[in-house]
Amino acid sequence: MRIGVSIPEELFARAVCLARKTRKSKSKLFSDALREYIARHGPDEITEAMNKACSEIHDANDAFVTTASRHILESNEW
Repeated sequence: MRIGVSIPEELFARAVCLARKTRKSKSKLFSDALREYIARHGPDEITEAMNKACSEIHDANDAFVTTASRHILESNEW
């Protein structure tokens, strides 16, 4: 899909330099950047990534992890 957006000239110039360095087209660079931004700011993606990481390192018998997790959850105001 083609779209038109306005961005500051300095940002565009830096993007062009990065595209050259990484040997990507500007379209690919902007698509990758937007995809990463959305992933970082989408609560579902963040939760999914955290759940995956926790499931890979979780040891149900680790008292320290259990205590630290409980402390973190209880100290945050939801």
